[in-house]
This record gives sequence, structure tokens and C-alpha cells, in this order.
Amino acid sequence: MLKIAFDPIYKHPLKVGHRFPMEKYELLPEQLIRKNICEEASFFSPTPIKKQDVLSTHCETYYEQLIGISLDKSDQRQIGFPLSKTLVERECVIEKGSVQNTCYALEHGISMNIAGGTHHAFRSKPGAFCMLNDQAIAANYLIDHKLIQKVMIIDLDVHQGDGTASIFENQNSVFTVSFHGKKNYPFRKQKSDFDLALEDNTNDEIYLNALAYHIPRLVDSFQPDFIFYLAGVDVLKNDKLGRLDLSMEGCKARDRFVFELCKTNDIPVQVSMGGGYSIHLKDIVDAHSNTFELAQEIFF
Repeated sequence: MLKIAFDPIYKHPLKVGHRFPMEKYELLPEQLIRKNICEEASFFSPTPIKKQDVLSTHCETYYEQLIGISLDKSDQRQIGFPLSKTLVERECVIEKGSVQNTCYALEHGISMNIAGGTHHAFRSKPGAFCMLNDQAIAANYLIDHKLIQKVMIIDLDVHQGDGTASIFENQNSVFTVSFHGKKNYPFRKQKSDFDLALEDNTNDEIYLNALAYHIPRLVDSFQPDFIFYLAGVDVLKNDKLGRLDLSMEGCKARDRFVFELCKTNDIPVQVSMGGGYSIHLKDIVDAHSNTFELAQEIFF
């Protein structure tokens, strides 16, 4: 059975008055159940992550300031949301969800987080919408507990995973991959182990051909024991923050390619949803729903 990290906080989306579509976290589970993609038993509610697991990735001073709601104003502005205890609590639950996902994925091949993909969080500072880096924390959890030796993070959100790239810049056990918009945020890019900067209006054919060429050879070369997949749907043509030109079908083909590669190579995969800012909320939910449907189809 597909196991999905989900927290009751999502049932009460944060009223932040921002363009970020928080409603998707409530609507997506409802759609997955309504379409019989999964059932109620698929969902589990994480508890907040423990401090020692966060400190494998983030600086203690930064963590204490975040938990104490005492970040300086400059860092608070980087988040993009008004800083509050509820916001930080939600972030800590997201992080634990991705850590728990890894245990399910090791057993069943795949596990997914309704949220996550907080790849703009650096070791000692936040980034756009991101305070703690869920996949980085989960990757270090696997390595620190000697559950695996080598991790690959495949980040296909339209925005470069700059925080993730920075955190693992000098860590040979983690290989970071990012396909992202060349002219999109962050405007000061970090150096992943492999970056592919895509031009504005990149379409399905160009994108999928690049994916099919690069990802298998990178996997063959690095031979990871575990893959983290950031499946942002902000690659869609009608995304307000995207600038690429992928169709709904192209986005689904992207997910299918990654999942089939993991399944064929018997590599467990954890999936975080990442961004999605379409002008139509239904498109965001449908695109994310496709990702879950494919996971269920391919792995179960």
C-alpha cells in the first residue's frame, strides 16, 4: 500500500494572504480518495521532528532562532510568510513526514509526502517558503543511521534547489541533480552536482528528451542506494511562477519516467511534492494527483 505523510494542520490551511495556494494540501487528499487512487489507511500523520535529526543538516543557532520565533527581520522576509509558531510547527511535521517516508520506501519501494520539497532552506538560513530542508534532513538521517551509503536527490521543481545544493556541496555520499528554469528564481544559483538550466518556454519534447538522456547515465554512474524525488508541478505551461511550457501530459510523463527508472533499478524513492502555482487551482491538484496515481500504478 502507498504510504503518504499527511498532517491535520493541512485541514486548516494557514491564512497568510499570499499567492501560495495552501488549499492544495486539503484538496489533494480528498481527490486521491475520491478517485480511488488511495484509501484512508494510506495516510499517516507525522509528529514534529526531533531536534537531533534537524541538527544533522541545520545549524543549532539557526534552529533555535526558528523554534523561538526570533529570526532577524531579514531572514523572516526570505521566508515569504509571516513567522509564527503554527508555521514552524507545520514545517517540523513536514520534515518528520519525509524522514518517516524513507522507512516506508525502504520496505515498499516508494513513499510520499503531501507537502515537502523545501529545497530553498540552507544550513543556516531560510529561503522562499522554506525553513527546514526536508529531503536533506531525510537523506542525512539515512546516512547517519547507516541505512544506506549513497543518496541521489533528483529535483525537478522549476526552481533550482539552491539550499539542497549548498548543504551537500562537499558531501560525496549525496549527489544532487537539478533541472530548473535558467532565468527563474533563485537568480543567484548554487552548484549542484548536476545542473540543467532550461530556457524559457521549454516544451515537452525538449524536456523529456533531456530527462531520458541525463538521468539514467547519472544513476548508472553514481549508483545510489536511495533516490529522493522533488516532483514540483510548477513546470506546467500555465504556472504563474514557472516560465516553462510543459503540458499536463508532459508533466505526467516526467513522473512516469522517474518512477519506472527507480522501479527497474530497484532503488527506493521518497517523493515530496514541491511547488505548483498554476492560475487554476484544479490544475495544481490534478497534476499532483497524477504523481500519486502513477506511484500506485507502478509500485503496487
